[in-house]
Amino acid sequence: MTSRHPAGAQPITDAAALGADELGRIDAYWRACNYLCAGMIYLRDNPLLRAPLRPEHFKRRLLGHWGSDPGQAFTWVHLNRAIRKYDLDMIYLSGPGHGAPAVISNCYLEGAYSEIYREKGQDEAGLLKLFRAFSFPGQLGSHCTPEVPGSIHEGGELGYSVSHAFGAAFDNPDLIVSVVVGDGEAETGPLATSWHSNKFLNPVRDGAVLPILHLNGYKIANPTLLSRITPQELEDLFKGYGWTPYLVEGDAPSLMHQRMAATVDACVRQIRAIQAEARSTGEPKRPRWPMIILRSPKGWTGPKEVDGHRVEGSWRAHQVPVPDVQSNPEHLRIVEQWMRSYRPEELFDEHGTLVAELRDLPPKGARRMSANPHANGGKLYMPLDLPGFRDYAVLSSSPGTRSASPTATLGKFLRDVMRRNMNNFRLFSPDENASNRLQDVYEASSKTWLAEIRPEDADGTDISPDGRVMEMLSEHTLEGWLEGYLLTGRHGIFNTYEAFVHIIDSMYNQHAKWLEKAKLQSAWRPPIASLNLLISSLVWRQDHNGFTHQDPGFLDLVSNKSAEITRIYLPPDANCLLSVVDHCLRSMDYVNVIVADKQLHLVYLDMEAAIDHCTKGIGIWKWASNDGGEDPDVVIASAGDILTREALAAVAILRQHFPDMKIRFVNVVDLYRLQPDTEHPHGLSDKDFDSLFTKNKPVIFNFHGYPWLIHKFTYRRANHANIHVRGYKEKGNINTPLELAIKNQVDRFNLAIDVIDRVPGLQGPGAHLKEWLKDQIVANLLYADTEGIDKPEIQNWQWPAT
Repeated sequence: MTSRHPAGAQPITDAAALGADELGRIDAYWRACNYLCAGMIYLRDNPLLRAPLRPEHFKRRLLGHWGSDPGQAFTWVHLNRAIRKYDLDMIYLSGPGHGAPAVISNCYLEGAYSEIYREKGQDEAGLLKLFRAFSFPGQLGSHCTPEVPGSIHEGGELGYSVSHAFGAAFDNPDLIVSVVVGDGEAETGPLATSWHSNKFLNPVRDGAVLPILHLNGYKIANPTLLSRITPQELEDLFKGYGWTPYLVEGDAPSLMHQRMAATVDACVRQIRAIQAEARSTGEPKRPRWPMIILRSPKGWTGPKEVDGHRVEGSWRAHQVPVPDVQSNPEHLRIVEQWMRSYRPEELFDEHGTLVAELRDLPPKGARRMSANPHANGGKLYMPLDLPGFRDYAVLSSSPGTRSASPTATLGKFLRDVMRRNMNNFRLFSPDENASNRLQDVYEASSKTWLAEIRPEDADGTDISPDGRVMEMLSEHTLEGWLEGYLLTGRHGIFNTYEAFVHIIDSMYNQHAKWLEKAKLQSAWRPPIASLNLLISSLVWRQDHNGFTHQDPGFLDLVSNKSAEITRIYLPPDANCLLSVVDHCLRSMDYVNVIVADKQLHLVYLDMEAAIDHCTKGIGIWKWASNDGGEDPDVVIASAGDILTREALAAVAILRQHFPDMKIRFVNVVDLYRLQPDTEHPHGLSDKDFDSLFTKNKPVIFNFHGYPWLIHKFTYRRANHANIHVRGYKEKGNINTPLELAIKNQVDRFNLAIDVIDRVPGLQGPGAHLKEWLKDQIVANLLYADTEGIDKPEIQNWQWPAT
């Protein structure tokens, strides 16, 4: 019998792959995995069925997902065979939702689980503890969480397994990343797009990804789309994506073992042939990498029918296939018959240890997928070789008198970071590196492109097969690539437009949760490089894109995550951005969100002052203050480059008209410094906060984002009632920079009016100035509406010389 295969592919026959002895041992090992999966869902006692099952042997609450476990365990066992046969360096990513039992069972049988969690040893007592821990409060979840050895992909949200797999394969030439894709997961947009990642994998310098699409036919309550199209249409789909698909289909274990063994062998040989040709010639071309379509029943080997309803091969096998075992004797009988069908007495010895002939089946040491160091990236982490960021400083003789693009300045630094780290650093962006003024990085490396290259691309397109800058118009795929790259021990930056970073909201959530578990609860996982998100093309400079591109709300989302994991930086100028990015590239186990504009902005601090300011994260700018260290009449604060300019312009207006008024100017780089140190490890104590912002005096805070975020960070402060925040208020269109600022009342004129209204004693003396400020608002709006730009004195404003 011959398995189906694409036209032109090598025929795969069932008979030649496995001898009788190997077939028997592989099937027995698979039965052991399936037994453990079922045991994790059901049992709290009698783990090896040494006695008849009774109601008290079952968990009081049955939780878990059975449906994909047998197919995933089947895949893992066959990949183990290939690892030993070909001496492969391979890791495994579990894409189907709630597929942890299949992975945990293999981790346990390989010994890696017990090496980390010694209380769950390789005996009956350890097995019972494993069963009791699964889906039990405070213990093992149903996803491949950071606590699971061999995992870099939790799967808490579907759609990212393939992009994570490619991220792991980039710059790992000897690694094969196997990734099982659930057929429900395959319906998500991010997963569908990530199949195109094969156009970015360079067979000369990168590893390989072997996707296994697991078609078991059903989601939680519905059939899956890819399982209900014709075989020809399915084959054509993946050929159209650029893959070579191989189909393994059936439900008879003995035949399926033969088919899977032969198919995995063929895929490994094809991968090695592709790599050997590319590496011998040094010419990277886009091959048609192999993939496997595994079509097996949902809940394979489980109960076929319960209460007259089909279970195996239906959506009813998705979660707990047989409920109510404590109160329904017939259900208890079905579960016992099912679990005994795996013949545990043949699989485990008198001590409850896997029998010796099966213990010899999986790979050993670091070749085990459960113990591969690539799946614990901190073990492979190497710090970046960073150039001295001071060398890229923008020189300025006095504050606020010279302009520079912050991100363009950063681009020169990142260019040289790339040059020094050509094997473990990549820059990721959805077609926006040049738009965000980071194009200097192309001097070090072009953009990765394994698809067709045309002659006209030589004229500035900057694409090549050996490029290292990753651009694709899919934020999901890019973020997934970067996460996979980081989780396997490397470094990178993702930069995107502020309005569209929301596309990866939930991916950020998942990664932050992963880091929290890994950092705070899984000490055996060494730290990895931080996830660095550079947000540019900001809300305040959407002169031609308008309202759709005006949304700073990602910062609010970030602030909801654990204070141990997240940081938000708003460097006010180019020199501060250099200092912040250098710090972030050196940091580990954080998500660093950096907000910096690409347009020209004033440079306020020389490099040494910038380093000092960014190290503190928040501070008084003495050159912009005239309180002389005394109690000021008002504190004017800012966070964000454009908002800092407007706040300083307001200070200049007020100082010109009220020279005796004492103003303190405070700038915030690290937003979390505003939080109390009792709530955030980097926050300020109440004493330090009060020394900056004073008590019982008005604070006018000009903030880059939505104003309530500052209130959220400071609501526990004693002076919170006197902190008045200006920020984005969903007022915008196609606007000039000042016009947009005026509409949201973050402009210099509205800020000065706010100070007059809130500082005691200014209402009378400030009446004439207030009228003038209102006139300026009207005049500037009229000019913008008439000329389409801001007045020259606004565009060219500088901090006045003193």
